[in-house]
Amino acid sequence: MGGFFGTISTGCCVNDLFYGTDYNSHLGTRRAGLATFDTEHGFSRSIHSLERDYFRSKFEDELDQFHGHMGIGVISDTDPQPIIVNSHLGRYAVVTVAKINNQREIAQKLLEKRMHFSEMSANKINQTELVALLINMGESFVDGINKVFDHIDGSCSMLVLTEHGIIAARDRMGRTPIVIGSKEGAYAATSESSGFPNLDYRPIHNLGPGEIVRLTTDGMEVLQAPGDTEQICAFLWVYYGFPTSDYDGINVEDVRERNGALMGQEDDVEADIVCGVPDSGVGMALGYAQGHHIPYKRAVLKYTPTWPRSFTPGDQSRRSLVAKMKLIPNRAILTGQRVVFCDDSIVRGTQLRDNVRTFFDYGAKEVHARISCPPLVYSCPFINFTSSKSDLELLTRRIIQDFEGRPDARLERYSDSSTPEYQRMVDEIAHRLGITSLRFNKIDHLVQSIGLPKCRICTHCFDGSGCRKQ
Repeated sequence: MGGFFGTISTGCCVNDLFYGTDYNSHLGTRRAGLATFDTEHGFSRSIHSLERDYFRSKFEDELDQFHGHMGIGVISDTDPQPIIVNSHLGRYAVVTVAKINNQREIAQKLLEKRMHFSEMSANKINQTELVALLINMGESFVDGINKVFDHIDGSCSMLVLTEHGIIAARDRMGRTPIVIGSKEGAYAATSESSGFPNLDYRPIHNLGPGEIVRLTTDGMEVLQAPGDTEQICAFLWVYYGFPTSDYDGINVEDVRERNGALMGQEDDVEADIVCGVPDSGVGMALGYAQGHHIPYKRAVLKYTPTWPRSFTPGDQSRRSLVAKMKLIPNRAILTGQRVVFCDDSIVRGTQLRDNVRTFFDYGAKEVHARISCPPLVYSCPFINFTSSKSDLELLTRRIIQDFEGRPDARLERYSDSSTPEYQRMVDEIAHRLGITSLRFNKIDHLVQSIGLPKCRICTHCFDGSGCRKQ
């Protein structure tokens, strides 16, 4: 996925920019970049790979090269950014959180108009540069941003650092969030409100779908009002979000605890303890323990000194090793216990199978898995929450292929919790992963926990709903 942070201040912005961007580090692991502007030095930019190191260690020693009272930063799971652009709109830098499914088609059309691409990485199109070229086709920044929205299949939110302020634009369907914060003498825009408290910002505005605003030292100016249709990603609360973050004003940890409580109240399993798989399963487990009236225990812990991030490498063998290395079970708590463990989701199933085996190896008598969202039956075409390159990387699709002879057969039946096909699939997942029992949460419970109308939440990965176009 990815996250960004931008700030404009009456004083130097560099420290706020550095730490604010770092607070998006849980959203991506591939690349990061910073850009600042001031009238004397112009634009300054730096981009680093994060695949072997962390954001702070990459940028801390070069902060003195940045100057100015405004800047933008990004943690990206896609392309190197920010991009700095010269155009008829002026000179600017841009960062994006985007998934553009039709980028090759757009690129071909732009090439036919004699435009060119300069920011190539591993012979791939840089989608942030693609966004910049579309912006440049507009008569204004607002017009250009709307051309981005009009052309892409997927989603794109962005920050644009101009010589006259920072423009923040949330994607037209509102799939990814942007929140505005303020403090004396400064304003900021970010993907994660958890970046605000320690920098003394207070949230003042959540951008609506398709809304475009400009931040200056004088305040926030609305350049385009929000649209009426929203499809914010439900997975933000299930998986991506840092517990202290709010999306559309709704706190991540609150949602996870409500979600777990609803599942616990309905569950009839007999168990001794409940634990959460760190980090995103913990809130659900706390709620489940309350709802089911069994004690919460920290039966498995993440080793945070060297494994602080939740994302893992793209290579499957390294991903499996990292997943094992960063979680440490507690034999003293597990031995002889009937354990319910709560996790955010099942994608490939590899990590969960290893966790279950470890729980039994460390003395658990029974291991019951409770998953905070419904089964992932559909790949995400909107924000790319997994690195899956094929539907068959989803455990559900492999099972459906085994049952039906092809992985896309009768998906509507397998995603409907009231059908025998759904129950057969869940039973097979439990069998393959070695779980005593397995239950997934219901879409209705998840939607109720979030507290928004179903029509405002994207649940495509669970039920195939949602339109592809912006």
